[in-house]
Amino acid sequence: MRWLDSLSSDDVALVGGKNASLGEMLKHLVSRGLRVPMGFAVTARAYGDFLDANDLRGRVAERIDALRHGDDLSAVGADVRRMVLGGHVPADLERAIRAAYRELSARLSRRDPDVAVRSSATAEDLPEASFAGQQETFLNITGEDALIDACRRSYASLFTDRSISYREHHGFDHLRVGLSVGVQQMVRSDLAGAGVMFTLDTDSGFPRTVLINAAPGLGESVVAGTVDPDEYQVFKPLLGRDDLTPVISRTIGGKLTKVVYGESAASPTETVETGAAEREAAVLDDAEILQLARWAVAVEDHYGCPMDLEWAKDGPSGDLFVVQARPETVQARRSTGTLRSYRLNERAEPLVRGLAVGDAIATGTVCALADASEIDRFVEGAVLVTRATDPDWEPVMKRAAAIVTEHGGRTSHAAIVSRELGVTAVVGAGGARRALGDGRTVTVSCAEGEEGRVYPGALDFEEREIDLGSVPGTQTSVMLNIAHPSAAFRWWRLPADGVGLARMEFVVNNLIKIHPMALVHFDDLTDDAARARIEELTRGYRDKAAFFVEQLAYGIGRIAAAWWPRPVIVRMSDFKTNEYAQLVGGAAFEPAEENPMLGWRGASRYYSEGYRDGFGLECRAVRRVREDMGLDNVVVMIPFCRTAGEADQVLRTMAEHGLRRGERGLETYVMAEIPSNIISADRFADRFDGFSIGSNDLTQLTLGVDRDSERLAPLFDERDPALARSVEALIDAAHARRRKVGLCGQRPSDDPDFARFLVESGIDSISVSPDSFLAVKDHVARAERRMGRAGRGGRGRRAA
Repeated sequence: MRWLDSLSSDDVALVGGKNASLGEMLKHLVSRGLRVPMGFAVTARAYGDFLDANDLRGRVAERIDALRHGDDLSAVGADVRRMVLGGHVPADLERAIRAAYRELSARLSRRDPDVAVRSSATAEDLPEASFAGQQETFLNITGEDALIDACRRSYASLFTDRSISYREHHGFDHLRVGLSVGVQQMVRSDLAGAGVMFTLDTDSGFPRTVLINAAPGLGESVVAGTVDPDEYQVFKPLLGRDDLTPVISRTIGGKLTKVVYGESAASPTETVETGAAEREAAVLDDAEILQLARWAVAVEDHYGCPMDLEWAKDGPSGDLFVVQARPETVQARRSTGTLRSYRLNERAEPLVRGLAVGDAIATGTVCALADASEIDRFVEGAVLVTRATDPDWEPVMKRAAAIVTEHGGRTSHAAIVSRELGVTAVVGAGGARRALGDGRTVTVSCAEGEEGRVYPGALDFEEREIDLGSVPGTQTSVMLNIAHPSAAFRWWRLPADGVGLARMEFVVNNLIKIHPMALVHFDDLTDDAARARIEELTRGYRDKAAFFVEQLAYGIGRIAAAWWPRPVIVRMSDFKTNEYAQLVGGAAFEPAEENPMLGWRGASRYYSEGYRDGFGLECRAVRRVREDMGLDNVVVMIPFCRTAGEADQVLRTMAEHGLRRGERGLETYVMAEIPSNIISADRFADRFDGFSIGSNDLTQLTLGVDRDSERLAPLFDERDPALARSVEALIDAAHARRRKVGLCGQRPSDDPDFARFLVESGIDSISVSPDSFLAVKDHVARAERRMGRAGRGGRGRRAA
């Protein structure tokens, strides 16, 4: 026996990875505020004694050898487990376990305390071999006899089918992997909640966030993926500021069930349904999220590598605990010098949607299985579709082209194992088995942001490997246009100079879906269908307007965090009236216009009575990102501002809502997309800190050509001399007043000559879509070399 607080990471060979890690945290990190439940470990040496006392080594080796010669895995596993479960615990070992349990009872001042019995293999939780979920954990074990039985069952769990398969796959000698048993005080998370957390974004590898999953009850439902958990993300660099709340994302999961204590020793845990209030409420509040995130960072700092942790909240006391910690094994092995990019070249209506795991695309034929008893009919290379996975599924998961589960979050078993195996996966895709059906060819796409989609048929897609070390440095800033917040983390490795255009309307359309005025005036809505849909989308929010502010802030916050401290220019909403009307509840607040492109859009809305309160919500969201989250790299940009007088009205309105230009370092830019912005550039420069050329609208309004007209398409030419003169005039006028000028658009990626023209004209920045970034960076570098301008040192690679 070894008490956990006497152990350290040097004791892996003695007590396995899990127990050694618990000892390391108890010894070194409790002083930094971590809480880790007390307990003891039954050493791997004791496991060896158990094998020898029951003459199991030769018998086990014989059955494993039979597996290699063609015997069925399930038959071999069942035989070995039967041998182990039929063995007796040596008398001296049994006495030692009972004595340690009594001492734990005395330390806790409780008779027969309930404990968690965790298997800790000597080859697990290493950076090169995760063994995640390979062995069993037994919860709510009470009494000495039950503990002895749980230890024997832990030994047997070393030979589950998935454990045998995993060791065979990774080349581990089955009889050289020892097993220690951890006996740890139970945290009564059945009366509160539990979950897992990672010290990076598990899909993109973005290293500056802590990802936390949480669900009511015991944590096994989150790990197993049988529940759709809450998900929170915290921005690590600002965790040291007590005046900030850098929670950059919060998603409330379905949480339909939870695991709680059972009513008998024979059934120590059971799964029950959650109530409506429990499903709608967040499991953790901001203070608890930040506490867990700070602990996660402390553990990561101590170990010196990204970490995968399990946590639990005690119901009676409300205290949080870390109950496991292991090195993260997937993203940590990936090269930061390359980036693999996938892109769909075709489009279709998705059959189902869920959470994307990774960013790859795969095609295959659906094999829909009800449960693990059907895995024998799985065909290699098929798309595995099922309710949820657990370690029993692993022998077939590695043979799948893709995996789709109906339940689970991004830290569920299916998600973790899919990442490790490099298999494309979509989790939490409700109704997938019914919607997809056996034998259907589908395309599983995780390359479109946070949402994973399953499309009918084998769609055309492309894959490429990007060498980031070869990206040239440039004096001209090359930035990104980001539409969806989930895409920001996907591209964090690109050596971009920030975000030149984050379109707020994309965040509203994708994350919020509701017209802001319908939330402000929810009580006055007469459209019953719209009211019902709003109630559904704002589940858990009493204040409907607060839903808009919070969700918009989270969307902007994720983009800002990905590029902090580099500038992220957020364009305030620029829906046209016909587009606004399509939002839930929007029809009641939008007039019908003959020409919405030239109608009530952009700046003209912000100070008018018909939208002023909606703009106020947008301003509150930006303030929350800058002042509460601390992401003060956000720059505000005003679109379609027609006159200098209108600019004054917008700036006054922003100030009334707490966004005052220059205060707290706030910069405010204006889109240059109307000829008046060019002609009166000096007057706009007196009111704004910079310009961003919107080439589509500027071309349309300069040439008098509807950019959506097929008949006039040949006339819509951004290379027209009138446009070139406008760009040159704006840059000259802006630079005369020390204002920056950028351009947002795809033309520089398609036309190297246009990129050269911009560089020669002195443009400060060019902002393009991520998949065009490398081409534009190259065009700009070549143009600068022609002009004899050296690229900026160190700009070819981002610091983590």
